[in-house]
Amino acid sequence: MPAREEIGMVVPALEKYAQGPLAELWQRPGLAPRDRSIVTVAALIARNQTADLPNEMGRALDNGVKPRELSEIVTHLAFYSGWSNASAAAAVAKEVFATRGIGTDQLPAASPPPLPLDAPAEADRAQRVEAQFGKTSPGVVHYTAELLFRDLWLRPDLAPRDRSLVTVSALVASGQVAQIPYHLNRAMNNGLTAEESGEALTQLAFHAGWPNVFSALPVVKDVIDKRPK
Repeated sequence: MPAREEIGMVVPALEKYAQGPLAELWQRPGLAPRDRSIVTVAALIARNQTADLPNEMGRALDNGVKPRELSEIVTHLAFYSGWSNASAAAAVAKEVFATRGIGTDQLPAASPPPLPLDAPAEADRAQRVEAQFGKTSPGVVHYTAELLFRDLWLRPDLAPRDRSLVTVSALVASGQVAQIPYHLNRAMNNGLTAEESGEALTQLAFHAGWPNVFSALPVVKDVIDKRPK
């Protein structure tokens, strides 16, 4: 990616905004810098925008995101943004980790012991999905239960709250608003606050574009308004 000085020589207004509002964004209260990095990296992977990814992965590490957490973000988004996007992000992560001397001892195991399963909640979710879509696409229903919710979501090297933040960020960044209510409610059940949800949208406006955020805003507002006070 061109250096900021080079961008300024071609698009001076872009450099002005980068030094002003974009820089100020990272200082806003309401969302920790670590969370802003998680949101930004998730958005870039979801949109397969790898040019900025080395800088943002490096910033994420500086902001306290652990190498194993970055690795898990890539793994998670293989299922929520597509295998190709995750593969492209993995290639970037390989270079970032090599530059920083991050070895395999700092990365998650391929098959770690899982977190505990909330069996009643998962049974309810699985029953509803089976009733809706079991005859339409039994394969999707099968893998959603066995691969996503009984495996991926139970991987221990990314906290459930952060995994939810990654998922919601990717959904907003890719315009998948229909999936936001379930996953935002899950995120808030996992500890994400309403204020943090709003600031995540502010972060995403810069990194995924205002239209995607304004498409998500009514959905996010509705979820927050319906949550128990």
